[in-house]
Amino acid sequence: MAVVRVRQHVNPLANKYQTPADPLEWEKIYLQPNQPLHLDIGCARGQFLLKMAQIEPDWNFLGLEIREPLVVEANKLRSELGLTNLHYLFCNVNNSLNSLLSSLTPGTLQRVTIQFPDPWFKNRHAKRRVVQPELVVELANYLAVGGTVFLQSDQEFIAVEMRDRFRENPAYQKLGAEEWLAENPLPIPTEREIGTMKKGEPVYRALFVKR
Repeated sequence: MAVVRVRQHVNPLANKYQTPADPLEWEKIYLQPNQPLHLDIGCARGQFLLKMAQIEPDWNFLGLEIREPLVVEANKLRSELGLTNLHYLFCNVNNSLNSLLSSLTPGTLQRVTIQFPDPWFKNRHAKRRVVQPELVVELANYLAVGGTVFLQSDQEFIAVEMRDRFRENPAYQKLGAEEWLAENPLPIPTEREIGTMKKGEPVYRALFVKR
């Protein structure tokens, strides 16, 4: 399948991304809508979730991505493989999370991953970063008690910012005494993670549980 070329960076504050996504009709996108849900924020081409959905058929997987061509491509591949526990959605998570999850059965959301988000290096662009305090609060409203949030980045300052925003919210408890996890607790690495490790560069990882 031809690889879709898209812009690497999309400004989530642009006008075209300000319309919240509609609430999801879970019974229409999953064969078994009451299975535990894994939410991947910023799923890019969706390869991580594609592999996760295949090895964990007893979970449902939802990937959110702001670059629409990638979502179209990912859903096409999912359909070709006949996966009924996987869905990708085009949206801006920072204004869509409440509307998307409002119809979700309480306790269903049990795992969240935010991996290698766009760092937006300049301080004046900090509001474009995905892990804003509001997102941390909204996730706490929907995540089941005992549910987990896994964060990772190859940019230390972004990893620190993400980690601290979750650590400062009393709804979450950081797991592990060390500053960063030495290994990924999930069975599938992302493409970015594989590339970073191959170059011998560090990956900064943190895992939180909902109290």
